[in-house]
Amino acid sequence: MVTVHMIVGSLVVLAFIALTISYGMQLSGTRTLTWARPLSMTAAGLLLLQYVLGFGLLADHDITAAHYLFALAAIIPVGYEHMVASTQEVTTTRARLGMLAAAATTLLVLVAYAIAESR
Repeated sequence: MVTVHMIVGSLVVLAFIALTISYGMQLSGTRTLTWARPLSMTAAGLLLLQYVLGFGLLADHDITAAHYLFALAAIIPVGYEHMVASTQEVTTTRARLGMLAAAATTLLVLVAYAIAESR
């Protein structure tokens, strides 16, 4: 189950990197990317799956509290990004806020991943 957790963790990191890039593309361009919202939902779904797998591993493994804190802190920018992405038309301000929220999530899940890898 640890291997599955690490694979899903890798997918979570990649999904949020791609989401951050998609917001950057929307910010630099004048059009809305039609696949950005499904990517946002997919990334959040992968994060939810990662949480379920992680809770299943709580009793079996010795991991630092920092891993849990960084991982759970990702809920905040994900929720904010979903609030920003709730409309179909993304303005420059919404793209900027979405990119910052996605980048914050990317950073948090990347740190949680690095902590787990170092164990």
